[in-house]
Amino acid sequence: MSALKLMAVLAHPDDESLGTGGTLAKYAAQGVETSLVTATRGERGRYHGHPTTAPEHPGPRELGRIREQELRAAAAALGIHDLSLLDYEDQHLDRAPHAEAVAQIVSHLRRARPQVVLTFGPEGAYGHPDHIAICQFTTAAIVAAADASYRVDGADATPHRVAKLYYIAWDEPTWSAYQSAFQKLVSTVDGVGRQATAWPSWAITTVIDTRAEWPTVWRAVSCHASQIGGYNKLATLAPEHHEALWGTQSYYRVFSLVSGGRQRETDLFEGLR
Repeated sequence: MSALKLMAVLAHPDDESLGTGGTLAKYAAQGVETSLVTATRGERGRYHGHPTTAPEHPGPRELGRIREQELRAAAAALGIHDLSLLDYEDQHLDRAPHAEAVAQIVSHLRRARPQVVLTFGPEGAYGHPDHIAICQFTTAAIVAAADASYRVDGADATPHRVAKLYYIAWDEPTWSAYQSAFQKLVSTVDGVGRQATAWPSWAITTVIDTRAEWPTVWRAVSCHASQIGGYNKLATLAPEHHEALWGTQSYYRVFSLVSGGRQRETDLFEGLR
């Protein structure tokens, strides 16, 4: 059997640690080849809690450089085998040329050839437009990557068929624990406030036990020092609370060519091992 490979396609630096860190660390430790595609450098985010308009903020270009370094350190902490950046503009991913973004992801799918892919769900966790966009781009790219007639200039034309696609799917208890440890997450889009959207527990198809990985996840999260303003509460959490926060990660199985049914999975590679 060919080597097991897992790819996460996400929007910003720190999504990999906060959203899927335990999962990536667990499978990397098992010898699975893990890869990460990050769409932006997060250059329009805050800097140690300071907004982009504050004099303490280094500016988007410098923050993008800082956050890329943080991302690379976090990826190393999680044991990620391969990291790629798409270089789209932070907070404007939903305005990226659709065909171009899909083609870029196709090129990485055909190069890395993962059996399993993770990304955000269609609700974008808390309605973040970048998260929604990367979900749409990734889902389309998986279809295109398997199509022998789909070509990307300068990239491998050999089609690749992903066996399983998963969306990050957190239920209400997980969101409650997460936001009590961090802050209430709100995304304001076109004047409308969007908040965390929990998945109903019955819709979650897959739950991964990541209790053993919480120290690794915390090391990875800590690499994102420029964003530490949102993580202050974590520094004072007791180990058992860290374990509770990072102890499981849940997903919705969008499609699978190798498994199915109502019974919950405990392994993303069920049907492939």
